[in-house]
Amino acid sequence: MSTQMADRSFADLGLPVVVLDRLQQLGFTQPTPIQAQSIPVLLDGADVLGEAQTGTGKTAAFGLPALSMVDASQAATQVLVVTPTRELAIQVADALTDFSRGMARLQVTTVYGGAPFAPQIKALKGGAQVVVGTPGRLIDLLNKGVLRLDKLRMAVLDEADEMLNMGFIEDIEAIMTAVPDSAQRTLFSATMPTQIRKLAQRFLRDSVNIRIETAKQDKASIRQLAWQVSVLHKMTALTRLLETMDYQRVLVFVRTRQDTMEVAEQLQGQGFKAAALNGDLNQAQREQTVNQLRSGHIEILVATDVVARGLDVPEITHVINYDLPGDHESYVHRIGRTGRAGRSGEAILFFRPRERHLLKHYERATNSRIEYFEVPTAAQLSSHRQQQLLKKLTANVEQQDLTQMQTLLQQMVSETELSAEQLAAALLLEQQAARPLFIKDDPAPRPQRERKVRDPRDSRDSRDSSPRKERRSSRANDVEFDTYKIQVGREHGARPGDIVGAIANEAEMDSRFIGQIQLFDGHSLVELPKGMPKEVLQVLQKARVRQQPMSMQLSDASITRQRPPRVANKGASKGRDRGTERKSERGSERPRARKAQGGAARRFM
Repeated sequence: MSTQMADRSFADLGLPVVVLDRLQQLGFTQPTPIQAQSIPVLLDGADVLGEAQTGTGKTAAFGLPALSMVDASQAATQVLVVTPTRELAIQVADALTDFSRGMARLQVTTVYGGAPFAPQIKALKGGAQVVVGTPGRLIDLLNKGVLRLDKLRMAVLDEADEMLNMGFIEDIEAIMTAVPDSAQRTLFSATMPTQIRKLAQRFLRDSVNIRIETAKQDKASIRQLAWQVSVLHKMTALTRLLETMDYQRVLVFVRTRQDTMEVAEQLQGQGFKAAALNGDLNQAQREQTVNQLRSGHIEILVATDVVARGLDVPEITHVINYDLPGDHESYVHRIGRTGRAGRSGEAILFFRPRERHLLKHYERATNSRIEYFEVPTAAQLSSHRQQQLLKKLTANVEQQDLTQMQTLLQQMVSETELSAEQLAAALLLEQQAARPLFIKDDPAPRPQRERKVRDPRDSRDSRDSSPRKERRSSRANDVEFDTYKIQVGREHGARPGDIVGAIANEAEMDSRFIGQIQLFDGHSLVELPKGMPKEVLQVLQKARVRQQPMSMQLSDASITRQRPPRVANKGASKGRDRGTERKSERGSERPRARKAQGGAARRFM
């Protein structure tokens, strides 16, 4: 890229004032190479074939000119972005939503498989001007006549090579065939295999080819460790790590602004010196927070990717990826906040089985290996707390004058006829009540099950989530259950599948570990594994089913298990009239990926 190109600002690219104002609010002034080259071309109306790695800023490269041409007064689909996975669809939609704040009446919606049709259809019929979706669901909505492209101004294929690898090529061709001739077409891909080039030749007209070379990353002087999220809730794992590891300053990355506040509040509640840093803070508040981190008044900063650009605090010894970033470039920026000024550092990742493939990308991006580890068990944490207490008591004996306390102890012994050993044990019991020295055993680890994939396009973009096509696995064996009461029942329109989906999604729990469900008019009973972590139950307290809070509480009631009577008459009462219902397979229809809530624009810049 020429020096002239490198010196360009967003103001030089021809973007409208409303977009430039928003970029200024977000703190962005200088475009990345792919943005500097693509934005003027797209604003001029030409098609673009872009070859650039994930993390180079492609979302803003096509998103900013796309938003610039939208007529917000027209309630019709004007921009269509096709992505290979629901996770990327959510991230792109959140970024475009961030970019478009201040544009009155402009709506961005996301459509993908594995989620109910109704809300997506409602958004499309409501006139969302920008639609981001996965191929299978887009085809379904096109076939239903709900997604109309006659007013489309730009169609974007993002991560085209990944869609090819996942078997979406026929769907992509069908979607692009439905795009009107008047619309601009844009295709971005990290690589350009022959089939993608043929696709571009077929659907792009006189396109401008833009290719961005990716700078090779130096090998990081940072140890990278990964923990696979299992039966423990991530907050439990985080607090155990923070309590047992030796750190100076820690940077915890989460996905959304709301997450920064929630995680920071939970850490503060457990005695950690933590604070949140996100895009909602003004510049003075950010500077104050960072200064507190430098001074040690804050030891743990919970942040979104906004701080990955420019935060330089040499004392940061650990970076924890509580939520993984959407691309490896953001990951490199994140972990680069530790190991500064020639010091060593550690980067820790929490990943789910479906995210395992991302670790290989991170290894290539950092030219370094990622090691697997396990968070401390309940027994290990108990031992750690006991040793820490012993060190504290030993230090008091060595450094403090205990004469007065020894006199008081002897007085207590003589007055109560209790031994000094008994009194010491009673004091330890007080400590156990305040901060347990013996922690309950962790729940049994749940087995990880590999999903069978019949069709490559079903692996990450379920086409219609029909119960006949997608069946939830049977209940796990050898699991003991407790019964919980939730304040949601038939009168609220709840079904067993709604309850399964809400618990699986909010508690991040494999639905195999949800037992029987019994519906009543005003409440329901549900079985969950014994020893559920307190943090998980707190999450489920706030979860909703059919817009109704669960308000989950442990119950002494037992769920009736009875075989439905045989009925010769088809009109006779069925299972739902008995009071006991089997869990619906529709629990699997709820998306496992939780939609991010803003701040996403920063990870795409």
